[in-house]
Amino acid sequence: MTAAPIAPEPVDAPADAQAERQKLRKHFGRFDILFFLLCTIVGVDTIGAVASSGAEAFTWLIVLAVVFFVPSALLIAELGAAFPDEGGPYIWTSRAFGRLAGAVNNFLYWITNPVWLGGTLAVSAVTAYTTFFNDGKELSTPAFYVFTIVFVWVGVLAAILSFDVGKWIPTIGAWSRFVLLGLFTVTVVVYGIQHGLHGFGIGDFSPTYAGFVGLVPVLMFNYVGFELPNTAGDEMTNAQKDVPYGIFRSAVLSVLLYALPILGILLVLPVKAITGLGGFVDAIRQVFTVYGGHVAADGTPTLSGFGTVLGDLAGIMFILTVLSSGVTWIMGSDRALAVSGYDGAAPRFLGVISSRFGTPVRVNILSGLVSTGVLILAHQLTNGSAAKLFGAVLGLAVSTTLVSYLGIFPALPFLRRKYPDTPRPYRAPFPWVISSVLTLLILFASVQLVAPGAGDHWFGADYAPDGWTHAERGKYLLTELVPLVGFMLLGVLFWALGRPTRAAARLK
Repeated sequence: MTAAPIAPEPVDAPADAQAERQKLRKHFGRFDILFFLLCTIVGVDTIGAVASSGAEAFTWLIVLAVVFFVPSALLIAELGAAFPDEGGPYIWTSRAFGRLAGAVNNFLYWITNPVWLGGTLAVSAVTAYTTFFNDGKELSTPAFYVFTIVFVWVGVLAAILSFDVGKWIPTIGAWSRFVLLGLFTVTVVVYGIQHGLHGFGIGDFSPTYAGFVGLVPVLMFNYVGFELPNTAGDEMTNAQKDVPYGIFRSAVLSVLLYALPILGILLVLPVKAITGLGGFVDAIRQVFTVYGGHVAADGTPTLSGFGTVLGDLAGIMFILTVLSSGVTWIMGSDRALAVSGYDGAAPRFLGVISSRFGTPVRVNILSGLVSTGVLILAHQLTNGSAAKLFGAVLGLAVSTTLVSYLGIFPALPFLRRKYPDTPRPYRAPFPWVISSVLTLLILFASVQLVAPGAGDHWFGADYAPDGWTHAERGKYLLTELVPLVGFMLLGVLFWALGRPTRAAARLK
């Protein structure tokens, strides 16, 4: 299939960029963008982590939907429609603040996704498999590696395939979300009618500063990603119309798809019984006993008959859902890294689009290798504990992801000033206000991830992560800062390795 015409080159693009962009193919339509965004934003792997904070989590979920999620949708809708070039957030950041800033920011944006795929998502998929198909028994170490490595490389293969094929994973994943979360929500109502609900008082919804500090990073992690389809901007059939359409509709659906299951978990399970790793899966098993099965006196659910059938179906949809989350982010972030490669902000070797598939195969394979390495290393360091592996990798993924938005969100007002004549099919209101509020929220969340409770009682009893004591706050600080600083330095290295490309085009 021949490549369709693409948009003019971004300002100051090297000559190599045109040759690579000609290999891209336009397969990304309006509903593809919507389904892609739903898989990007709605991740079931963190639902348990949010619900484990109790009813207060629901309050902060709604508050941040208003003060963070909606403004970010407005901001990205303008950027995505006005600057619809391949590479999306990399293009915006580098054109606003220079290629060095773009390189560092883009490396952070990329690296978090293979880490997340090989850690949090793979372990979540294993948990669903053991819960529904292995009677809750942990897999042996060889079986664990076989399952998770296959999971990782199926995701990588989907990212490698031509977008007209690979995009079906996000489409299936979006429908899996609708069915899984919809069925769970309806079943909670049935369960409540038959057995009563756990219940909580209105006071349990009261927001606290400690709750905000604990929840804001993971909630923001859930609420970012509107920009991801724009990493494939040159593959969209009509970016200027379809990006705002997809963003605004996915925003409404995403809030509902998060809020309803989290409220359902809180209604079914006592807060002390909700874990970050298995909270959602445990709640599914418990409520599905209404179709066949029972809950023992110690709270252990057992499914039977039709309950087992629906439980198995839920397990399959859960695995498809977490797989599609990883695939969409790998598809997007890998494209952004490839663009920085042919734009002079990363090694030129990585900035190659496959003529056969129209995808950045070299970066895809690199992501798969990083995911596999993270999976093996984290499993060894946590002595095979799935819960510890989940928590450790989730914290790293959240911090790295959020810091990357310190380059994306401020870009809007700077690009308005630098390129005032660029057509803007959609204009966000109050750009400086929106950009400043979003950037400050991201900065606050990033600081709290590194130093929980900073500004009140750093690492006090209300803020220290589970398993850590006040005396270990220095050690915790290093475990968070060292990877972040290391990733930033690697971003600088990538920029340095892109010098020959910049020199050839006489770019900074």
